[in-house]
Order: sequence, then structure tokens, then C-alpha cells
Amino acid sequence: MRPSRALLLILPLSAVALAGGWWLSRGESGDVASAPHWVDENQCRQCHAPQFRDWQNSHHHLAMRLPTGDTVRGDFNDVTFRSDRETTRFFRDGNRFLVHTPNADGQPETFPVAYTFGWAPLQQYLLALDDGRLQALGVAWDTAQQRWFHLYDGEGVDAHHPLHWQQPAQNANTQCIECHTTDFRTGFDETTQRFDSQWHSLGVGCQGCHGPAADHLRWANALNETPDTTAGKGFARQLDRAPQQLDTCGTCHSRRTPLGTPTHSATLQDDYLLSQLTADLYEVDGKIQGEVFEYGSFLQSRMHQAGVVCADCHNPHSGQLRAPDNAVCTQCHNPAATPVRAAIRGTHLAAKDYDSPAHHHHAPGSPGAACKACHMPGKTYMGNDLRHDHSFSSPDPEQALALGHSDACLGCHENSDTDTLLTHFRQWYPAHQPRDGGYARALFKARHGDAGAAEALLTQLARGDLPGLRRAALIAELPAYPSRAAQQAVSAALTHADPSVRRAAIEALPPGMQSELPGLLNDPVRAVRLGAAEQWLSLADQQGMSLPADALSEYEQVQRQLPANAEAHTNLANLYRLTGRDEQVAPALHAALQRNPRFVPAIVLLAQWQAAQGDGDSGRRQLSQALRDQPDNAVLHHAYGLASIRAGQLQEGVRALEKAHALAPDNDTYAFVLAVAWHDTGQRPRALQLLREQLARHPASRSLRLALYQYLPRGPEQDALLQTLTQQNPQDPLLHAHH
Repeated sequence: MRPSRALLLILPLSAVALAGGWWLSRGESGDVASAPHWVDENQCRQCHAPQFRDWQNSHHHLAMRLPTGDTVRGDFNDVTFRSDRETTRFFRDGNRFLVHTPNADGQPETFPVAYTFGWAPLQQYLLALDDGRLQALGVAWDTAQQRWFHLYDGEGVDAHHPLHWQQPAQNANTQCIECHTTDFRTGFDETTQRFDSQWHSLGVGCQGCHGPAADHLRWANALNETPDTTAGKGFARQLDRAPQQLDTCGTCHSRRTPLGTPTHSATLQDDYLLSQLTADLYEVDGKIQGEVFEYGSFLQSRMHQAGVVCADCHNPHSGQLRAPDNAVCTQCHNPAATPVRAAIRGTHLAAKDYDSPAHHHHAPGSPGAACKACHMPGKTYMGNDLRHDHSFSSPDPEQALALGHSDACLGCHENSDTDTLLTHFRQWYPAHQPRDGGYARALFKARHGDAGAAEALLTQLARGDLPGLRRAALIAELPAYPSRAAQQAVSAALTHADPSVRRAAIEALPPGMQSELPGLLNDPVRAVRLGAAEQWLSLADQQGMSLPADALSEYEQVQRQLPANAEAHTNLANLYRLTGRDEQVAPALHAALQRNPRFVPAIVLLAQWQAAQGDGDSGRRQLSQALRDQPDNAVLHHAYGLASIRAGQLQEGVRALEKAHALAPDNDTYAFVLAVAWHDTGQRPRALQLLREQLARHPASRSLRLALYQYLPRGPEQDALLQTLTQQNPQDPLLHAHH
């Protein structure tokens, strides 16, 4: 499970840590009168028999089941599996499936399997704990190779590791079960610290996508009695409409964070915070890198822009492709250039036989002749789960070599001579041009501080055909390249139709525009409103401001709706601190640590709060104790270093800052703070050298460049820094200040 970039972002959905809570199923009576919203889905088969039959064999239906001889796919015939740190035994006792494995204290203990989790290519098992949690075992069953394997083998996962199966990261009450059941409710009680989670049904059922069906049944009954009845079909989600269908699928098939209790709005970002195209999650050309699922890449595709939806390629009930192999693509990409649906815009379709060696230049039927091999290269997650990229890119080996991103040709022919491969590619596709219109090269320039970076960003942002997520990724780079034109681009992005673009603009607001934040709290989309609230809190923290609590009521409400999350309690503590509710700060932080004793942001904030209240010694002791438990945590070392310096323990503080930099050498903040500490303790040459090295590693960092410039004496090295800045961004205000 990867931590979120900002505290608001609670925990991103990730199947790396598939975990669960102890779910108590609510009644599934078919009586519509007693269940005004949700109904027994067996009633659906009366009118929708083919769809129901497809669904019964789908991964959606089998996403989470009670353990039986039919649903458990792993070998429980007294089998022992050994990872790099732990030993786990699988066996049966009658109808019970049992796991003997180390518990949270590292002591072997036997647990019954409460539920199966997933179907293929791997199946995990959820083990119940006494406080209502279901936790996902890290040892999973490979359904293809028929073997046990550990999701994190080789990573030293034991009882003290954050990815151990009993740690909070593996708790599905706050993680993945939402997407494996229908109408899931967390049901966490803060008083008892227990879960009483509920669902309507195991697996993703009809209503999981279409919404509660009671009104639909009423409509159907009325239609039977009065055939002329045409007023609506009684479903909250009209999945025949492209935006709603995409957002419904994206609810689970995306990297996103829940924003409190779901409203089941028609807009995904009213209920979830969609991850942006950050460098750790996506490659520079937009292909998947981290575990981001399909939605984010698909939104970047030409397919999406043309009006293609998930159901054009996938049977939404079985989950299978609409047609076998390349035939699913040739529904549209055919010699007649005829889309499979009239609503799909065929403007860019070329009349061509794409399933021909004349196009793909591989032997018919070979792996290289498959459309997905070239246009949907995949990555393996969770040990054996190959997932195909849905941005539908085209191979571009020359650009891939220049920018360092993956490429279908280079990936399949990794042992071939590169020059020969490029020669063949140019011969086969002499008219090839990058399909993204220069987006990847512009983003690469910006992230690497290349000459012309600012101009490349602004040129791309002037395009009218840029997908929203890509526009947001470019907006996110603008703070490193300030200018009047950049400010205008951010201002325009604040009113863009895509909420992801507006969110990026909020985070990129220059100092002169941050007064607009309060007005953005009224944006029509919740994710944007909460992003504005978070930025306003951050600004208040930087400037020592106090904010009116009522202006941030929605932000506070969202955090309160997530009481099982340590992150939410930490967010509340920060909110209380900045809105003058001092008496509530420490209790909120203690609540966060009760949920997750190793949650570093809460540990650090509590230490800082204690210091602000005049008890810096307690804060330092807390940080020191946390470091004994997490000795390789750079955040804790950095916080301890700063706390020690404030307490007058300069040498001890500098040593801690050095350790933080050593553990996280790519963190510019740690390098900068260490350089300041060295400089102020008489180690000026070391400080200058550190800044030089860090800037060489991250030449796009304007803050590092300015810090080094200010520390250097007037001379050629200062001039060189300004010259590079001129090449990157000739409109940088700093340059005008030096003319």
C-alpha cells in the first residue's frame, strides 16, 4: 500500500494490500416494501436471464465468497509455505479452512479463513480478528501455476513490517472490500474501537453498478400492468450514458481515495479523489507505472475522446471481451473504418486491414501480431497479475530511448540490437509521428529542467485537444517555471470543465492568486472543494494564519466520516490547530495513533504540537521512541533533527538531518535543510557541495537553484545558474530582477 502524497488523501485504493473487515450481511429479502432501496438480486434473472447467467460466472460475482470446497482455490492439504521471513501452514479441519501463521506479535497462531478474496489470477484469504477486522494474508494462491507465493517475498515482511498481514495497511474495512461487495458500510465504532461492517451482498452484484433496484422493480411491474408507461426505468445510474458508465466502472477500476461517505453521485470525483498522473504512478508518456488500474490511463486515450466506453470492448456482465483476440479491436479498426456504434466518432479511423502483417509486421497468430502487444503493453502487479495499459499508445522506440519510458517494441525485443530495431521500425512506419502531439517530451523537459521547459509546457497547454488528466499533469509543473503566462494558464485552469484540471490549478496557485481559495470552496465537485480547503489550510500554516472553522465545515465533515482512518484523525488535528480549537488537537492525534501506532504524520505532528505548547522534551522523546521502532524512517530522522536543533542540541540535530538525507537522497527538502544546517554551523563548503549535487540530480528544482545562488559569492558559478534558468524559463521573475 502506497502512502498518499497529502494528508487529505487518506489511503489510495490498491489491490497490493487486499484486506478486509468482519462483514455482517444485511437482510436480502425480496420484499420491496420492507427494503425500499436494495432488493434480492435473484429477482433480476426474471427479466434479464442472459445477463444474470453471464454475471454468475464473472470475477465480479466471485470477488468475495464464503470459504467452501467450491470457492477455495488454494491447496489446504496440510501444505507449508516459507517466505524470506515467515512460515505459514495451510490445512483443513472438516469444512473449516485454517491458516497457521505468525500473528502481530510474531507468534504462530491458527486462524480460520473467513472469506476468499478474488478469483484469478490469484486468490487471497481474509482472516478474522476479535475486534471485527478482516485482514488479508500476504501469502496468496497462484491459480494458473497452482502454487502458494508471498506478495512481498524478499522484502523482509515480518510482524514488525508495515505490510505484514495484521498491520493497518492490510485492513479491508478501510481498504479494498468496498470493491468486493455490494452496498458496503464500514461500521467502525470509535468508542469500542470495533468494526461492525455490513453489506447487502458478497461480490459485486447487479445493484453494485446499477444502483438500488427497488424503484426499477416498481417501474417494471407498472410497465407490465400498463405497457404505455415510459417514465424512467427507476435506476439512479443510467449506464447507457457514457460519463455515468465510465465513472461507475472507475469507482473501483481506478487509483482513488474515498471522500467520506459515498453519495453515489453521477460524478466519480464527488465521492473519490482520483490520482493524478504523478511521476511515481504513471510514466512520462502516460502509461501505467504504479498500481493505478485502468481508469486513469483510459481517460488519456483517443478511444475515450472518440466516445468509446468500457462496454464497447467488455461484456459488462461477464467481464469478458466482446470478441476474441484482435476481433475486439477490429470492431472499429477495420477496412471500412466503421465504428461499432454510431455514437463513436470515427474522425481518426483509417480504412485499413489492421489485422494484417502489412500493418503489424509479425507472423499471423504470433504474440507480436496481437493488437494488445503493441498498443496495450502490460505490467505485472501483486506478483502474477498482468494488467494491460488502457491509454492505447503506439510503439515509439526512439522516443522511449530518449525519455526513458517503456515501449512495446523495446520490451518484447529487449535482447535485440537497438540500432537494428530502430532501423526496422523506421522502414515499417516511415510516416510515424508521436501520437501525443509532444506531450511526453514537454513533460519530460519540465521534470528534468531541460532548456525550453517553460515554453514546452505553455505550448502544450495552449492545445484544445489535450485530455484533462494530461493537462493537469502539465499544470502541476508550472510552479517551477513562474511567469505571467504561467499565471494566466493557472487562472484559466481554475475554471476548466475537468475537475482534475481545477484540482491541479488549486495546488499550483502562485502567491498572488491564493486569495481565490475561499471562493473555490463552492466548486460544484466535492474533490475540488476539498482540494481548495486543504490548500487553504496549508497556506494558513505557512503564514501563521487562523481560519474560521465554519468555512471548512465540509472538510471537517468528510474527515469525521472516516473514523477508522489514522489519516482522517490527523487531518482533524491539523484543522483544529489552525482554527483555534487547541483543546481538540492532542486528542485527535492520540486517536490517530490508536488506529495506527506507527503512523508517522501523527507522531511528528504530536511532537511538534507538544513543543509548541512548551513541552519540547516530550516531543523529542516521542520521536526518539518512534525511531527505535522505525530506525530507517527518513521522516522521523528529519523531524527529530529539527526538534533537536530547536532544543539547542545542534550536533545531535545535524546528525539526524544527515541520516534523513542518507535514507532519502532524492528528497530535495531534506537536502536543502541539511545544507542550511551545515552552512549555519560553519560547514559552508559541505553545504555548497550538497546543493550542487542535489541540483545536478534535480535540475528542475528552482528552490535548490535559488538557494545555491544565494549562498554563492558573486562570480561565474552564479552567472551559470542564471544562464541555465534563462534557458529553462526566460520569463522567470528572478531574471528580470537581476537586469
